[in-house]
This record gives sequence, C-alpha cells and structure tokens, in this order.
Amino acid sequence: MVVRHTGPARASTRSTVDVVATDVIEFYWRPGCPFCMMLEADLDASNLPVRKVNIWEETGAADRVKAAANGNETVPTVFVGDRGLVNPSMAELLDVVRSEAPALLDS
Repeated sequence: MVVRHTGPARASTRSTVDVVATDVIEFYWRPGCPFCMMLEADLDASNLPVRKVNIWEETGAADRVKAAANGNETVPTVFVGDRGLVNPSMAELLDVVRSEAPALLDS
C-alpha cells in the first residue's frame, strides 16, 4: 500500500498529520530533495507499506520532522511507529522494521 501526497495543495485542503501510524512506514519528504528521491526509489522497490508525506503540504508534518531531527527540517525522515529515523539508509530502515515492526515485512 502506497499513499502518495503529491501536487500543490491549498491551505483549506491540506491534510493533517496527527496520528502515529503503526501499520505503515511514514516517509516525510519535500520536493527537490535528492536524498528523498534516492530513499523513495528504494522504498518503492521494497514493497513495504509506505505513506508519503510532503512536509510542505501537510499540516504538522514539518513539526513532526523537527521533533525527530533536533529542531531541523531534515528530510528524508522516516517513522516506524514512534521511532524516527533522520536520513536513514535503506539498510538502517530495514533493521528498525525487522526489530520494531516485523509485520510490515509481510505486507
């Protein structure tokens, strides 16, 4: 399952990040980020369930990233449940999924 949030959004139609997902990897990104594009390609090839969150379009997304990245808007930031990973490699992400959310590997 991949939920993509792409394209411009008006303030009145913005999504809100307010629930911690436990059944999907949350991938926080922003347009133009080459590191995001590299990790996104790896995630797309992995068949893991991913929810893609553009931090410039979804209310609360940038704040969630800042909380995980010591006040910085560093992307990509990925969440596996409550666990945030700032600019992880795919290997690091898979290690966390294996230890904290192995059911995601069966998706």
